[in-house]
Order: sequence, then C-alpha cells, then structure tokens
Amino acid sequence: MNEQKPLRLRKRAEFLAVRAGEKRRGVFFLLEIKEREDQDGPPRVGFTVTKKNGNAVIRNRIKRRLREAVRVNVADDMQPGTDYVIVARRDALNAPFADLTRELSKRVSKKTQTRRSTKP
Repeated sequence: MNEQKPLRLRKRAEFLAVRAGEKRRGVFFLLEIKEREDQDGPPRVGFTVTKKNGNAVIRNRIKRRLREAVRVNVADDMQPGTDYVIVARRDALNAPFADLTRELSKRVSKKTQTRRSTKP
C-alpha cells in the first residue's frame, strides 16, 4: 500500500502545467499525466468537469464519483512525484462504479511507452 495518499491540485497554473504532459483517453474521462521535478513528493490529482456535462449538481456528482474511485482503488497505483488531471465525460455519471474504477485503474497503471526515433 502506498504510504502517501494523493494530494489535490487546486491552482489553475498546476492544471495548465499538466496539460503539457501525456494524455490517455478513456471511455469515461481523459487522463492527463505529467511528472514533476520533485520525484519524492506524493502524487497529486485534480478533477475537471466542464459545463458541457450539465448543471452544478451533475458536475459535482461526477466529481464525487471520480474522487471516490481514486480514493478506493487507484491511489496505490499512482507514482510519486507525478501529477494527474482527470477530465470527466458525461458517461462517467451513469457508468457502473466497477467499470469506472476498472477504467481508471487501467489508465493510471499503464506504463508510459517511450517512442524510438527513426533518425540516427
């Protein structure tokens, strides 16, 4: 079990910094990942739900479901010194919780693939 639980991203600048990182597309969300300079720090996670998804009640419900999925199943898989931003889609609201956590766990634990350059 991971000793450090993930912290929350709160400032706009932190969210914008993660946008420059890797993007992993899922059925219920887009996961953006970026490693920080301090590799020893705890992982940090932020949630984004746009107005396109619905009114405030619906957006907050989606965020609560995603926060719980991270807390229950995914927090142990997150790498220290890494920032994660979960951009929710509307389907995250009505998806079975088991499917949501399975998809999130699959996207978080997926190893980053290094691209090989074809040029010498």
